[in-house]
Amino acid sequence: MADNHPEDEPSLSVVIQNTSSVKQDDLFLCHKMSPGSCFLLPHGTRVYNKLIEFIKKEYWKRGYEEVISPNIYNMKLWETSKDAASYKENLFTFDIDKQEFGLKSINGPGHCLMFEHRVRSYRELPIRLAEFGVLHLNEASEALSGLTHTRRFQQDDAHIFCTKEQVKKEVKDVLDFVDYVYTKFGFTYQLKLLTLDFQLPDHFKLRYSPSDEEKKENVMIHSKVLGTEDKEKGVRPVMIHRTVLGSFERMLAILLNHYKGKWPFWISPRQVIVCSSSNNENHRSYAEEVRRQIHEAGYHVDVDTTDRNISEKVGEAEIAQYNYILVVGDEEVATRQVTALLRDSSCSDRSKVPMMSVDALLDVFKLRIVKFL
Repeated sequence: MADNHPEDEPSLSVVIQNTSSVKQDDLFLCHKMSPGSCFLLPHGTRVYNKLIEFIKKEYWKRGYEEVISPNIYNMKLWETSKDAASYKENLFTFDIDKQEFGLKSINGPGHCLMFEHRVRSYRELPIRLAEFGVLHLNEASEALSGLTHTRRFQQDDAHIFCTKEQVKKEVKDVLDFVDYVYTKFGFTYQLKLLTLDFQLPDHFKLRYSPSDEEKKENVMIHSKVLGTEDKEKGVRPVMIHRTVLGSFERMLAILLNHYKGKWPFWISPRQVIVCSSSNNENHRSYAEEVRRQIHEAGYHVDVDTTDRNISEKVGEAEIAQYNYILVVGDEEVATRQVTALLRDSSCSDRSKVPMMSVDALLDVFKLRIVKFL
């Protein structure tokens, strides 16, 4: 778990050996017209949005501030951060007005610019800046692999600027954050890396106005080391680099492999489908009404009113791995209810499945969302 680069992400118990073996579920595609950059199709975008929504809610609870930084920087920024010396060949660079610019590959330097744009006080710390920014790395063609090794990627990236006294609590809170999120996915994991950065704040000369106690401590330290009082104003913050999900592309590959198409309801791209028992006008009309109610409640729902046998419709929906298959026929139309078949339900006899109202079903959906089921 570290800043920016996909290779520094946590080592999960789920290992993707070869993304060609990962069932795509019509979620994404890779195209030769943009090698190393994946297209998220509508159902893949549903999963992406759910992941973003999940992390954003946790940011709100945990005191993170979302920011948005530019995609293009003058190369002088990467020289200041010392990244140009380390991996300039992996940056996408180009000239603008006879100056060299590059697409950003990491968010840290931009967040440093945000920190230093005005005077900071110790009372503001910790400052937790989070960004879902688009990043680019010019990976070699032979290194590209589906969702796991890409040239264009996004991360739930964040940088925490804090005092050295706050480091212990901030690290503990980050670890709690990771554990909370991975538990919801049913992951076991190994913490690989958490970066405490003292150098980047120095490269950008980041400082904050210290407390009286910190002022005294700084004077004592510099008096012992230099034999004189340090006249430099401010104290360097500690910078913690962290991601939780890492790159969304790689996380999508991990989740595809982990769930094998059987997505839990809370993050499923195919939550509900309504199937009419026949092509009868009453059946079709009521199926559309039920679909509309569920859609307005905020769930992903499709409808099948085609002129086919109901067994064929249900079988097709089961193959597509819908979490709920709702059947409506004469009895459901008369009582304004639905017969709700759960994915992988052991009950194949529809007559043994109790009917329920749409409102009652929506209450079940809400509970599943809250409990991450």
